[in-house]
Amino acid sequence: MKQRIFQRTVGFLAFVALLTPLAQASAGAAKKGIAGDWQVTVDFEGRKMTSILSFLQDKEGKLTGKWISFWGVTELRDLKYEGKQLSFLQVYQMGENETRVNFTGTIEKQKLSGVLSSDRGESKVEGKRIIPMPAAMGSWDMKVKAGDREFTGTLIIKADKEDDPNAPGKPAGAGKLVGEWQSERGEHEITDVSFKGGKLTFDRKSKIDDRQWESTFSGTVKGHTLSGAFKSERGESTAEGTRIGAALVGKWELEITSERGTRTQLLQVNPDLSGLYGSTAVKKVDFKDGQAAFNIALEFGEQKFEIDFKGKLEDKKLTGELTTSRGTQKVIGKKVVPAGKKG
Repeated sequence: MKQRIFQRTVGFLAFVALLTPLAQASAGAAKKGIAGDWQVTVDFEGRKMTSILSFLQDKEGKLTGKWISFWGVTELRDLKYEGKQLSFLQVYQMGENETRVNFTGTIEKQKLSGVLSSDRGESKVEGKRIIPMPAAMGSWDMKVKAGDREFTGTLIIKADKEDDPNAPGKPAGAGKLVGEWQSERGEHEITDVSFKGGKLTFDRKSKIDDRQWESTFSGTVKGHTLSGAFKSERGESTAEGTRIGAALVGKWELEITSERGTRTQLLQVNPDLSGLYGSTAVKKVDFKDGQAAFNIALEFGEQKFEIDFKGKLEDKKLTGELTTSRGTQKVIGKKVVPAGKKG
């Protein structure tokens, strides 16, 4: 009985997932079009599931799209975006059975509303653009030079838990940053963190033994490096930082193989090493000495489902295994390189 319920649940989630599309934003989107990643919620008979739609527009203006869910990646067909109207077709193949899902919707005031329709019925859809994580976020190995002396520490920049820019109802651009400075020498408190136009600034209060002082930091983030300086009444100290886990940060296209065949999935690793496996949040990707690992725990009604990944990054390839209650699957991943950039 439990197995039958689980199969029905999985079947329902697969259907809702394949009915996963999305939209774009208005004002600021006039410059970007709909390029970027979007979070969409599909409501099917009172049940909701979140997926991601990723749009890419080339220099010639050609638009392509991918639907990304826990189950994998599907290319969109007949994608059209004209004025406020968005439409596309999604084809989901399972064995000899084919399901065709059409989406038609309207984009207004940075929100999407529309309907997905197939021979299984209709579902309402709502979506919003995903705000990219600021490049300053994450952990940085820092080296600070004051005259002939050099000090090391770890700078951690993260989102304020009370002000998540991707939380429901938040306007684009919202979100505060907070920071920590970890060091074997003394105690340090960071406040007033700001990151704008590639510039990172913050204030720091330091205490080592009986000495206390305040300083300000200003630096520039370029890729996975941070360069800047601390200024205080004691003078100026240069600071250089390297992002921890830099080699793993980015989008990875995963080829997952099992006895049931091969499917494609996307793994997004954020600057702070949180991420997304398909459309499912990954709290933390552990990465040390080339070894990568993460765990996902999901609940479908009364059923629990876990995924464990363990692998290694070598020669720009991510290889490993996904383990679930249904067995082990081989994984080969390659980083998705944006057009115009070198891998």
